[in-house]
Formats: sequence, C-alpha cells, structure tokens
Amino acid sequence: MSMRTAKPLAARRLSSPIGTLTLVARDAGLAAVLWPDDAPTRVPLGAMDDAADHPILDLAEAQLTEYFRGERTEFTVPLDFAGTAFQRQVWAALLTIPFGQTRSYAAIAAQIGRPTATRAVGAANGRNPISILAPCHRVIGASGKLTGFAGGLGVKKWLLAHESSDATFASG
Repeated sequence: MSMRTAKPLAARRLSSPIGTLTLVARDAGLAAVLWPDDAPTRVPLGAMDDAADHPILDLAEAQLTEYFRGERTEFTVPLDFAGTAFQRQVWAALLTIPFGQTRSYAAIAAQIGRPTATRAVGAANGRNPISILAPCHRVIGASGKLTGFAGGLGVKKWLLAHESSDATFASG
C-alpha cells in the first residue's frame, strides 16, 4: 500500500494583528488555525500543500479578517475537528461560549457532564486545533486568572480585550 494514500491538507498563511496564522483545511471544513510558533506536535496534521484557491480557506480568511477588524462576532466556517471523543466534546463546548464572555475550565467540565475532569478539559483545550473560531482563549482559571495558551498569554489577553470592547477595534 502506498504511503501517500491521504490527500494533503490545504494550507494558507494569514497576516493578522497577533502574527501570521496558518489556516489548514480539509474538503469538509477548517481543520486548524495554527499560531506562528506553534509546536508541530500540538496539532499533528500531516502533509500540507499551499492552496491559493480553496473555498474553506477563502471563507476562513474572510471571516477572520472581519473578526480582527471588529466587524464579526460569530463564525460560520464549517469546522472539521480531528481528536478523541473527549476532546471533541470539549471543543464543542468552546463553541457555546458567547463572544465577549469567558468560562472556567471547571464550568466546561460541568457542561460536558464530567465535573471532576477539570485538568483533562485544560489539556483538551490546549490541543484545540481551531484557535479563535473554537474560542479556547475564552477559557480562564476559576480565579479569573489567564492560564496557559498555545498562542502565548499576551495573545490571549489581546483576544479577550478585542472581544470585550469591539467598538475600540471597529475602525480596523
């Protein structure tokens, strides 16, 4: 059997106020939004090809650009999460956190029916492949403290500030 049975993922770089993001898509949806210094082991994806023309990447790029301009608070890009059943539960819970709000790791654990799994929720949150659209930056410590974030705590703080007062960023 050939080693190249899987179709390479489509990828594109997007300049943003928080650095150059790498958008990665499968035909079914967006598979990842990676940070400039993302560890390759955090979100294992396999082979990627640069894609100048890909409908999922076009939509993701347009919606993220609007988000950074302060013109978008919700995303409609189809998402294609790859992870364990538990990780997918956590990532689905992230999608329910409204723009401009935060949740604690304990609240997410309770929401998915696993109230004692706070640390496991934190680990799954840290492996969220689709940053920003699945808003892992909106999950904070129970005390309100900003805790670990793959993009860096400065970026997490920036994203939360951006969402807390979108009028400040509306001028783009």
